[in-house]
Amino acid sequence: MPVYEYRVRDRSGKVLKSQMEAETREQVRDALRAKNFMIVEIKQPRSGLNADIKIPGLTDRPPKLKEVAIFSKQLATLINAGVPLVQSLSILNKQIENKSFQGILQKIRVEVETGVPLSEGLAQYPKTFDRLFINLVRAGETSGTLDSVLARIADFQEKQLALNGKIKKALTYPTIVLVFAVLITYGLIAFVVPQFAGMLNQQGAQLPLITRVVMALSDFLRASLLYVLVGLVGIVFAYRWYYATKAGRHAIDDLKLRLPIFGNLIRKTAVASFARTFGLLMNSGVNIIESLEITKGTANNAIVEETIDTAKSFVMVGDPMSQSLASSKVFPPMVVSMIAIGEETGSLDSMLAKVADFYDREVDEAVESMTAAIEPIMIVFLGGIVLVIILAMFLPMISLMNSLM
Repeated sequence: MPVYEYRVRDRSGKVLKSQMEAETREQVRDALRAKNFMIVEIKQPRSGLNADIKIPGLTDRPPKLKEVAIFSKQLATLINAGVPLVQSLSILNKQIENKSFQGILQKIRVEVETGVPLSEGLAQYPKTFDRLFINLVRAGETSGTLDSVLARIADFQEKQLALNGKIKKALTYPTIVLVFAVLITYGLIAFVVPQFAGMLNQQGAQLPLITRVVMALSDFLRASLLYVLVGLVGIVFAYRWYYATKAGRHAIDDLKLRLPIFGNLIRKTAVASFARTFGLLMNSGVNIIESLEITKGTANNAIVEETIDTAKSFVMVGDPMSQSLASSKVFPPMVVSMIAIGEETGSLDSMLAKVADFYDREVDEAVESMTAAIEPIMIVFLGGIVLVIILAMFLPMISLMNSLM
């Protein structure tokens, strides 16, 4: 029988954690409610005779952000049309092709059918529905505007997908060129250079410095390729280990913001994401402290997170948030001014929406500028490598031919 882990609160508010054997999750819930416990969390079984066995490679893939966005929009449309929530979930469950997402919605539908709020059902699947999604749905349930909140969530997710697409577009070209540059360079050094080197050695030609360096590099790569690959893997693991530390993450994220070309794009993306997320939360009725805390969790940059955390501290003691942001190295003066005006006029959510729209356009321009700047750099880089190898091979041959004439 599956073993379920759970956390509950007793009448005094104390959190209790334990396990229970049951055939279904609903049996665990009913048993806990019969004891007058407030359920905080019930985890899916990980052990027991009937526990699900997951085999890597054979499990259904988790739903993507695009699928969750489509679900949000469709659910908002159905609720707005007057279709009951349980029936709406049932209809959408039949339309979804992703088996994993289908199973999640089926379980959520059963929860809602028994009287559990939708936000509580969503909270059981944090890998599919993040904290932002859950809190917005909870705010919509409280205010009775679930349909409009879901529509705003869908709009937010679509804009987030568009933003991610712009970043991928900006990185795709230089990545492809860099990969081809590495492959071409290795092919020339590992296979072409040795042929010329053997011929030059047979002729006894005096080799210039550039030729000797390229030949030495060729010998090293052919003899030590495995060590080079192991070293690269080691560097990747060392980077991940360092980034997992607090000091390492702070240093690397700070460096990202200072990069000559990419730093500007990262900063503008961070401002657009902050304004869009924070504005959505405020517009949906989530209090400002909780909104800042949730927004901080979506920043994906330690420096931005620290900036938002400092702003939250200012708000908690009654100071304007803009006063804190003015001293940050992430938010430009124009953004700070607009936020300050929003605080003074009580229209912070609409000001944040304008900031987000403006910086979405700024990201577009930054992507175009970065692509335009990187393209010639990568072409010159690749051409330079090929030129060096050609010179290294043909200079001694030209010298040899001149000596024979």
